[in-house]
Parts: sequence; C-alpha cells; structure tokens
Amino acid sequence: MSQAEHPDRLRPGREVTVDDVRQLMGASTPHFALQLRERIRALIRDLPPGHPARIEGEREIARLDQIAYVGEVRGHEAEPGLEPLPSVGHKPAAAE
Repeated sequence: MSQAEHPDRLRPGREVTVDDVRQLMGASTPHFALQLRERIRALIRDLPPGHPARIEGEREIARLDQIAYVGEVRGHEAEPGLEPLPSVGHKPAAAE
C-alpha cells in the first residue's frame, strides 16, 4: 500500500465526506495502519473542527495509532478453548 491518494478524493472544491474517511478505514490492519493514518490526515487537514468527516477521521487516526503499535500480538497463549497456532505454540527441541 502506498500513501498515494485517489485523485478525485482530493480534487479542489470537492466536499470531503464521512464516507470518504470510511472508504480508507476499510483496509485498516496493523500492517497498513500508519499509511492509512497519513492518508486520512491529508484528507481531513483543511476541514473545520466540527466537520463530521474530520471528527470521524480524528477518531480513526487515534484507532490506527493504537493498532499500529499494539494491534498484532504474537507469541501469547491461546484463548480458553482454542488450540495455539502451530507457529506460536510449537516449542523447539532442546539443542543436543
């Protein structure tokens, strides 16, 4: 994923909508969180403080910051009732 934005979304004079923000949010995973955060930040930059798209964008930026750094935890124990993933639960044999 690049930080490039769809050209129509940033066209001068076009009203930014909550739906524009939500379209960017749709692909949010820890792996892409920081790139999406920057795209949303650019999208809402010029909106006034009370604009619905700005409010939604700021809320999403905070969520993306959170998942970017703590959203994907590896190596923890399996949840009750679930078997651990082989890649996480396998203990290597002791060295001889």
